[in-house]
Amino acid sequence: MSTQVWCLSFRMPYAGLVLDGIKTVESRWRPLLAPLENQTLAIHIAWRDWEGDDWRAVLSGVLGMSDTRIQELLDSGERFGRGVVAGLVDVGETWVCPASLPEAELQDLERSAVLIGLQEKHLTQLSNPRWLKGPLKTRGNRDLWTVEIPNELLP
Repeated sequence: MSTQVWCLSFRMPYAGLVLDGIKTVESRWRPLLAPLENQTLAIHIAWRDWEGDDWRAVLSGVLGMSDTRIQELLDSGERFGRGVVAGLVDVGETWVCPASLPEAELQDLERSAVLIGLQEKHLTQLSNPRWLKGPLKTRGNRDLWTVEIPNELLP
């Protein structure tokens, strides 16, 4: 038996940060996740890394994490390797981040997204992250696709 769910590929370290509950807001230039509100999304770990170090600046800056803690998170995200579906997350509401927000609100969003420069992007709330019991090797995709997860891998 298996369960079919929508899947989205995330580059590292963001895949691990989502599944470890650090990243709770996903940002995209279009409302990709809006149709999945109140559904479960599988997280695929892409082979490639995220370009840029915004995530490190947010983790060490606004979140005040030590280099050791950041390395622990990076290691945790690599537990199943790359090119695998590694976990599940629940999809919440999608909204557009206003071009101008009070600084404190913007910082809260940047902390939740582990990313800087969210203005005018589509933001989606993510919750209830959970790692699968083991990795499901599968090819990634540029957009949403469906994946069959064997029930014995479900958390």
